[in-house]
Amino acid sequence: MKPIRYILPLSAALALAACGEAENFQPPAGVASDNGDVAAAVDPVTEEEPAVPLDAQIVAAREELEATLQDIGKDFGGSLGIAVVDVEQDWQAGFNADTVLPQQSVSKTWVALTAMVMAEAGELDLDAPIRVTREDLTLFHQPIRKEILRDGAVITDHADLIERAIQQSDNTANNALLQRVGGPEAIRAMLAEQGLEGIRFGPGEKPMQAAIAGMEWRDAYSYGSTFFDARDQVPDSVRKRAFESYLADPVDGASAAAIAQAFAAIVRGDVLSEEGADTFLTIMANTRSGPRRLKGGREDGWVVSHKTGTGQFWNGMQSGYNDVGVLFAPDSTPYAVAVMIGVTERPTPERMEMMQSVTRAVIAYHEASRSESAADAPGSGDEEEAG
Repeated sequence: MKPIRYILPLSAALALAACGEAENFQPPAGVASDNGDVAAAVDPVTEEEPAVPLDAQIVAAREELEATLQDIGKDFGGSLGIAVVDVEQDWQAGFNADTVLPQQSVSKTWVALTAMVMAEAGELDLDAPIRVTREDLTLFHQPIRKEILRDGAVITDHADLIERAIQQSDNTANNALLQRVGGPEAIRAMLAEQGLEGIRFGPGEKPMQAAIAGMEWRDAYSYGSTFFDARDQVPDSVRKRAFESYLADPVDGASAAAIAQAFAAIVRGDVLSEEGADTFLTIMANTRSGPRRLKGGREDGWVVSHKTGTGQFWNGMQSGYNDVGVLFAPDSTPYAVAVMIGVTERPTPERMEMMQSVTRAVIAYHEASRSESAADAPGSGDEEEAG
């Protein structure tokens, strides 16, 4: 509960003073009295409402979730960050939640968000036609490339690029959108302006992925197997140094807590309008990538609005294996969740199972903390804040 400040207006203070004992009258701060003394400034009176103790059932549910996330993290090992935010309660639990880890394609979230923030500010027309050409091609996963190579260009709009980038994790669609909203600096500016702290945005997909492999970007890498062939020629010592350098200080790094809190801000309507947030999260609910990550652990009635991220392999190690977003319970209660693996040698099925276990832990927490007895308890979050 936020403290409520009671500050008496100056006119009212003077009126009340006039009704009191003359010898007890004190002029406002900075105003001289009859004897020439100037009253000193006095801090406004602040009264805090007494904290309402949480219901024991909610406390137990929180402790259980915290313990479960710790067990999941310790069992999986490696560089792993987990954060869960109960948006309605403004409460967070996690494991290594403040560790900065690679985002990889999670960063597409911030490109799409920038476009939508600009659109709401009247700075971008989401329906304006865009011509996506060979110059926009990137590398790795880019389904739109086939259309571009076949037709020479794709005529689309910003709204379509947002859906392709988020739902299909299309690198070229994301790059085309990035360039049209102002490049990396525009994304960084949006994150700063919206108060989404602890989230970095790198130089863009092409230069970043080339650097991780110990190379410099060339446009020829967008075609066929050229990038992979060139990467195979890089000496192991160079690959190792570049890979480890990226993991030690990822240019696109963020903590699980920072990302979960950013999604909580989106849900609360702090970043986009209510309609804009609904549109954004609906787009993310139709993400096709990672169906067996966070989404794989959901139960009937739960909706997962999410974005995955997957980095490069080197010497048996996977970098940046992530899934982040919002889990909506059947009653629409939102939970912002981020699970980020910095680097791991664990098999893919084990990574997915770990992420599914986080989803199951959130569901168990929801069922325990939002049961009928807990929901009716004082301090359960059902009461509106005053002020």
